[in-house]
This record gives sequence, C-alpha cells and structure tokens, in this order.
Amino acid sequence: MDESSKEALMEEAPPSYTASSRPPYNPPQLKSLLVVVLVVLVLTVVIVTFLLLGLHITETHAETVLRMTIQGLDGEGTPPQHLSMSKKERTGTFAVQDGLNSSAVVVYDYSKLLVSYRSWSHRACYITRMDKDNIPGLDAVTQTFQHRQAEMKEVGDNVVALADRSILGTTVNILCSSVPVYWA
Repeated sequence: MDESSKEALMEEAPPSYTASSRPPYNPPQLKSLLVVVLVVLVLTVVIVTFLLLGLHITETHAETVLRMTIQGLDGEGTPPQHLSMSKKERTGTFAVQDGLNSSAVVVYDYSKLLVSYRSWSHRACYITRMDKDNIPGLDAVTQTFQHRQAEMKEVGDNVVALADRSILGTTVNILCSSVPVYWA
C-alpha cells in the first residue's frame, strides 16, 4: 500500500454517528395484532350501540301502544287499567270496570284471533273474532260486549251457548270454565 494513501485516510475525520429516529425492533405481527384488536373493539362498540338503540326504540313503541290502549287515543278519560301479558300464549288480559261496583276481564287472544269478555256480576262469557290487521280498542270492545250482555238479558234463555270450547285458548277456557260462552 502506498504511504500517501495511508496518510490521506488518517487525515480524514472519522464519520460521526447519530442515533436512529426509528423505534427499537417492532415485529410486523405485533402491528397487525394491534390493528385487529382495534378493529374488533370498534365493531363491538358499534354493535352494542345499535342493539341498545333498537331495544330503546322497541320499548318506547310498546309503551306508546299500551298507553294508547289503556288511556285511549286522546290520553284522557278511562280510569287506570291493569294489563297482564303472556308471550307463551300470546294473550293480553285487561281488568276493566263493568258498572259502578263491578269489574270484568277482557282477554285479547292473538294466536286464536279472539277477544273474550267475562263480567263478574253476570253468569256468562262473550267472545268475538278480531281482524289481525284492525284490532279493536279496549273501550270499543268493552262497549260492544256490555251492549251484547244487555241484549242477552232481554232475550233470556232462548240463546244457545257455544258447544265447542276447543276453539278457545287456555286463558279463556280457564276464565270461562264455570259459565256458558256466547258469541257476541
């Protein structure tokens, strides 16, 4: 090696080293794992939000329908009503007033599409069919049955009771088990 080339190398200053701006070793799998966890977390939050929103909307709608049925469309008038619902039998049972000191029970049977009425002051049950697209309100049903009940008093024993109780649901069969059932 030539003497001049050695001197040239020694006269040059050694290169200066600086710290890298790159973070220490990050494997690509860790980055993809963090992205997947973040995506799953965001999806979970979105799904839970939509489920809770749907539950709230459904609950609000059900409360509105019950309020309209119980209080009437104008929100006035009828005294407080009591409602029992059975999802298994698909029935709604209302306790209503039948005169001053008497009560009655109205059962909406959505599986059989029947509405039934039993007054505790009279010895009879009344049933009628309902249209699934146009379900009558509680006030209208009560008035219809009370009118039919008054007609039955005038006619007397000439009306034939329903012979086949198999068309009635369990709730109505229990409610009307000890009295005759008539079509209204």
